[in-house]
Order: sequence, then C-alpha cells, then structure tokens
Amino acid sequence: MMAHLQRAGVVSILLLLVLVEPALADDVVRIETPRGELPGWLSILPPLIAIGMALVFKRVVPSLFLGVWVGAWIAAGLSVSGLFTGLLDSLEIYILGALADSSHASIIIFSLMIGGMVGIISKNGGMQGVVNKIVGWASDARKGQLATGGLGLAIFFDDYANTLVVGNTMRSVTDKLKISREKLAYLVDSTAAPIATLALVTTWIGYQVGLLGTAVEGIQGFDEGAYSIFLNSLAYSFYPVLAIVFVFAVAYFGRDFGPMYRAERRARKTGEVLREGSNVDEAAGESEEMKPKEGMPQRAVNAVLPIVVLVGGVLVGLYVTGAQAAGEGASLQQIIGEADSYKALLWGSLLGVLIAGVMSVGQRILSLEETVEAWYSGLKSMLFAMIILILAWALSEITTVLNTAEYLMSALGEWLPPGVVPALIFVLAAATAFATGSSWGTMGILMPLVVPLVWAVLVANGMDDPAHYHILYSSVSCVLAGSVWGDHCSPISDTTILSSMASGCDHIDHVNTQLPYALLVGVVAILLGTLPAGFGFPWWMSFLIAAPLLIALLLYYGKDPEKGLEMAPAETVTADAGKSA
Repeated sequence: MMAHLQRAGVVSILLLLVLVEPALADDVVRIETPRGELPGWLSILPPLIAIGMALVFKRVVPSLFLGVWVGAWIAAGLSVSGLFTGLLDSLEIYILGALADSSHASIIIFSLMIGGMVGIISKNGGMQGVVNKIVGWASDARKGQLATGGLGLAIFFDDYANTLVVGNTMRSVTDKLKISREKLAYLVDSTAAPIATLALVTTWIGYQVGLLGTAVEGIQGFDEGAYSIFLNSLAYSFYPVLAIVFVFAVAYFGRDFGPMYRAERRARKTGEVLREGSNVDEAAGESEEMKPKEGMPQRAVNAVLPIVVLVGGVLVGLYVTGAQAAGEGASLQQIIGEADSYKALLWGSLLGVLIAGVMSVGQRILSLEETVEAWYSGLKSMLFAMIILILAWALSEITTVLNTAEYLMSALGEWLPPGVVPALIFVLAAATAFATGSSWGTMGILMPLVVPLVWAVLVANGMDDPAHYHILYSSVSCVLAGSVWGDHCSPISDTTILSSMASGCDHIDHVNTQLPYALLVGVVAILLGTLPAGFGFPWWMSFLIAAPLLIALLLYYGKDPEKGLEMAPAETVTADAGKSA
C-alpha cells in the first residue's frame, strides 16, 4: 500500500515539474523585496513546498504553514534574519490578515453556523426522522441499495453527517437484506462527498466559495463573483455527477464486478456480510454527539424545515442583493452574477439555525441548554476545516505579494494548450488528494495556484473573453472533482476511513472493492467529459454520452450476485450477521 502512495506522490511532483519547468528557463517577472530583487521563479516555491510536504508527510496543516513561512521569508529578502522575521510575519501579517478580511470572516461564520445547524437537527431527531421515512420502503436487496443511495442524497448538506448517519442507520437494514458491508460502505462513500460538492448549500460551499473568492481577487479583466463561478462550474462536474449515476445504476440493475461482485456473492450465498477475518471496530463509527436524544419523537420535519429555510434564505439573499446591484431589467444570470453571496450565505445560515433551535425548544425535545450544546457540537466539527481554509487564504496572499500569477502568466501562458488544462488539473488534484488523503487540503493548496494559471493561459492565447470562460469553469470544477476522486480512492482519506467505520466494514476491503468503480467512473469522466469540454464540446452532450456508456459497461462486465443461488428469505438473516466473523 505504501508503494502505491509513493507512486502517487511521485506522479504529483512530476506533474508539477512539467508545469513549472518552462518557467525556470524564462525568468521574466522578478520579485521586489526590502533587500532588492529576487528571481521570479522563487514565487512558485511556497505552493510547491506546501504540495510536496503534504505528499511526503500526509499532513495538510503543517504543510500549508510551511508554505506560508517560506513565502514570508522570500518576501523578506531571503536573509538569515528574514527566516525568523518571516516566521513572525506568517502569523502577524498573513494569517491575521486572512482572518481580518470581512469576506473571509463571512465564510467562516457561515461554515460554523451550518455545522451548528447539523448538530441541532441531529440531536433533535429530525435527521433520524428522515432516515425512518426512507428505510421503511426497503424490502429486498435492490430496494435496500436504492434506499441507501437515496438517503445519501437526502443528507446532502455535510459529508461527515451523511457518512455517519447513513452508515450507522442502514447497517442493520442491509445486513437483514444480505447486502455486504463492502457494498454498504461504497454506497455511503460514493454519495457523501459527490453530493456535498454539488448541492447549492452545504458545509463545502462556504469553503469552496471562500477559496474561489481569494483566487480571483487579483485577476485583472475578470470580475465575476465567486458564487457565480461556482454555479457555472457545476456544469463541468463530470466525476461527482457520474459517480452518483453509477451508484444508482449498480443498485438498480443489481450488477457488480471485480472484488465487489465476490463480496456480494458471499453475502447472498452465506449471509456473511463480512469477510471471514475482517478487522472491524464498529463502535468507532458511532458518534454520541450525532445521536438523537433518547425517548423523544423523531420527526422528519425538524430537519427538513430548517434545511428548506437555509436553502431558501440563501436563494432569496442572492436575488435581493443581486437585483440591487444589477439594477432594473437585469436577467436572472446577471442578478446571480452580481449578488453578494457572502451576505446571502450568512442570512440563510442564521435563519436555518434559528428555525432548528426554535423547533427543538418549542416541541420540548431539547432544552435551551441542550440546543446550544448540540449547536456547539456541530460547530466543533468544522474547526479543523476552518484552520485549513485560513492557512490557504494566507498562502494565497503570499502568492499575491510574490507576483506568482504574473510570473506564471509570463512563463507558462503560451506553453500550455488551453483545451487540455482542465484534464491536467483533474489528474494533478486526484493524485494529490490520493497521496494526502484530504480533498479539502488539496482544494486549499491548488485553487489559489490553478485559477491564476488558467487565466494566464487564456490571456496568452487571446481567449480571455466570455466565449472561452468554460475552460476556467471546467478547471475550477476539476480541482473540486479531482480532489473528490482522489479522496475516494485513497486508503488514508478521512471520509474513506469514516465510511468504513460507520458501515462496519473492514477498511482495506472497502478500499479494494470501491477502487475499480471509482477508477472506471474517473476515466470515463476525463475522456468523455473533461477533455471534450475543454475544446468546446457541449457539456450536456458529454453527460448524455458518458452516463449511458457507464451503464452499458456495467451491464456488459457486471454479473448478478444472486444468479444461480437459492436465496433464503431475507427476514431469516439477522441484523448482526457477520459480526462474529
């Protein structure tokens, strides 16, 4: 396994070297420092160091901080004393500056508030109520898998909440229906991050919009809002969309291939939902803070209404602020493009939390103190992501100070073919996320570097006009989609590990069975989606071709695990099947 990780790290570093090698040979832009001028190629060192250290040590936070420190040292003139002053400046100037920015503060507050709302609707039983509505329909293996996938889509607003709730809740149901734990872990993992990165209001969106907002701030000639860029990039999110399509195709047609077929065959034939000798710690997948309060009603409306208010509040906020800025007669696209997404996100998150709290206290499900504690528990789950985001903002500011974008524009603008840039970015993001195990860390490292680079390529090729913005949108989407793909395949990914634990599945078994499915979808997404779209092929036509092809490949290579078996009634299989293995 370590050999695979090392190869992924080498691939990522080689890809970066391919990108920056021409820059080292043509030093056009130089860096002005208090001690004079320095070569322009030094400006790309901070993000490269951050990526390289993340690949080597598998830790994103110290890697980002080291990148900020090195950047501050370069800005101070690369002197011996500057090494120490750069360390102090990292915190005093760049990290503090990232926190002090009002738009950054808005994103932090929004992310914490929506995390708090997730905590409340988990504790008041609302989320469990949604689960109960769905699982009552599952009566056979096919319906059980479809219900699991549907529940994964229903809990769209947070991948961690999705994984914990769906895995822990559906485990007894899928055991009863003789569905392998490997299949449950796949269904959980492959609906959590993909839907969280696609839905309009999730714990991911604040993070992504925050990264985008910082990445486009310094680009001259491009003034589209960060939320509008995100919305436009959704059309090019080939991997997340196709991953969800494939999940439901597998569930509906009842076909599997590779290690997953063998796992499903074993479960259907013997009732053993776990492989003999599996290493499973099911208690690790339980989250006490996510469990609803005992003895209280579990009403789906207590989760649905706050989410509807949250989404509605954001949409209304976008329209109100956009209409004020765009003026009378503006189209809906212009209104959304001019909207103040930071205000809209704040309004929606505040209203969602208040509604969740009022409903919990008003129905006497939670006391005021318990509601605040549940809100705080959900808030805490977002703190680590906020640390990554703040450090990513600081690193982005470093690249602005060092003129990294200008240097990339002068050195690489004419070298990279615009049409293949999104595909290269997808592969780079995927390799980095696979080796580091962090989709959010990969986004935080790459987004500030990728957006200016793509714009530089467009400018150098005379394509910096709205007719060619699809390349920028696709590149942004590829950072997000590639990060999710690498996260899906990585054995050290937090969400992959969490999916294994919440589903009660051996972690290595989950990785081995999910990997062929993720690889198939990823290859189809690149070849039939990202590459053609980079050269102007309509994105909707790519989906119309890629989705049926995936289904056709599944039907051709997949096999029915129940074929030829004399099935015992599902009711005879207990919810504890396989636990003693």
